Amino acid sequence: MSGYYLLLNGEFAYNKSYSVGFDFGSIKRLDCYPMGALSTLYICFSVKKYDSDFIKTYFDSLKWYKEIYMIAAEGARNHGLLNVPTEDFFATRHTLPTNLKEQKKIAAFMKLLERRIDAQRRLVEALKSYKRGMLERLFSSNLSFSGSSQMANIVPLREVFCKISDRNSNGTVHNVVTNSAELGLLPQRDYFDKDIAVAENTQNYFVIVEGDFVYNPRKSKSAPYGPFNVYRSKEAGIVSPLYTCLRSIADVNLDYLYWYFQSTAWHRYMYDNGSQGVRHDRVSMTDELLFAIPVVLPDKQLQDKIVAVMSSIQRLYEAEAAKSDCLQSEKAQFLRSLFA
Repeated sequence: MSGYYLLLNGEFAYNKSYSVGFDFGSIKRLDCYPMGALSTLYICFSVKKYDSDFIKTYFDSLKWYKEIYMIAAEGARNHGLLNVPTEDFFATRHTLPTNLKEQKKIAAFMKLLERRIDAQRRLVEALKSYKRGMLERLFSSNLSFSGSSQMANIVPLREVFCKISDRNSNGTVHNVVTNSAELGLLPQRDYFDKDIAVAENTQNYFVIVEGDFVYNPRKSKSAPYGPFNVYRSKEAGIVSPLYTCLRSIADVNLDYLYWYFQSTAWHRYMYDNGSQGVRHDRVSMTDELLFAIPVVLPDKQLQDKIVAVMSSIQRLYEAEAAKSDCLQSEKAQFLRSLFA
C-alpha cells in the first residue's frame, strides 16, 4: 500500500465514482478512525480557512455538484468513474458564509440532527433484529404463551394450499404484481416506478386475489429460498407464470402462514426438500417437491396469538422506520434551505 494516500482524521476525500443519488460522486470526511489509506483515484484534502464541521455539512448538501458539472469532461465516464482533473477540482468556486460564528451554528445544528438520525437508525435496526429473534423463537420451539410446550400438527403443503391456475386469458386484469422479499406483493408500477410487463403479453399471467400466496423461486439475502408472500390488496392482480400461486384450502390464519414462511424453520424444510437449480440465483423446485414440504400448524388459538405478537412488533417497527425516513427527509430539506 506504499502507493496509496494517507488520510488523517478530519481530512476529506473526493470519490469520483458515481452511483444512484450521487451523480457526481461524494466527498466525505474521515471521522471514525485516526488514519486510513486511500487509492490515488481519490482526491484528498484538508480544510484550512473554514470550520471543518460546516464544510462537512456543505458537501453533504451536494450543492457543490454545480461546479463539478462544469469541469467533468462530457462522455468521459469510464466504468463508473468521472474524469475530474485534480487541478480543475481545486479551482472550483463555492459561495460560503465567511462568518465563523455562523458556520459553527449551522454545523452544530446539523450535528445534533445527525445524532438524532443515527439514534433513530439504531433503534430501527434493533427492532428489526428483535423481530427476527422473536420470529425464530416462536417457530423454532412452538412455545405456547403460557410457558408450556405444545405439540403442533405437521402437514404437507398440499393439505394447506391448492395451486392457482386461473389465467388472465381475456386480458381484463391490468394490475401486474411483483413479489419482493423486502416489500412483499405490490404493484409492479410502484416497485419499478413504471410498468414493465406489456398488457398484450399478460394473457398467460396468473390471476390472484386477496389472501392468495405467491412463491418466487428467485433467491436473495433476505429470502435465501425465495420470498413466499400473501396478497393483501382487494384489487385482483396478475403475476408472472414464473411464480407459483397458491390458495388456502385449510382453516388456518393466513397471517400466521405469512410469518411462518419468513422463518428459518420453513427455510430449513425448503433446504431439506428442495433442490438447487443450475442458475445460482434461483431455486429449482418442482410442484411435487413444493407440495410435499411440511408446514407446522399449531392450534388456531396459538396461531392467533403468534400473529398478534408479530403484528404488534411489525407495527412498532414500521412506525419507527417511518420516523427515520421523516428525519432523513427533514435533513435533506434543511440542507437545501441552507445552501439554496
